Amino acid sequence: MSTAMNFGSKTFKPRPPDKGSFPLDHFGECKAFKEKFMKCLRENNYDNSMCRLQSKDYLECRMDHQLMTKEPLEKLGFKDLMDPPPSQPLTQLQQ
Repeated sequence: MSTAMNFGSKTFKPRPPDKGSFPLDHFGECKAFKEKFMKCLRENNYDNSMCRLQSKDYLECRMDHQLMTKEPLEKLGFKDLMDPPPSQPLTQLQQ
């Protein structure tokens, strides 16, 4: 009996990771941000609403180092932590 396996019939097609999954930080590029976030969580009984600024900084680091897909921070729930747009210059209406 021959039990030949035909591995050539199936081909591997790479695909991007599912939304929400991203590579590990193998080189520790964002380790300091992660540690600040984890410390904040511990100090606040794991109430993540108290650590939103640290969470935002950590996610920004991950995006800056291509460890996750760049997304607008507003889309990630940080609209209230964004800098307000610069005020518009005064127009002739005030003259």
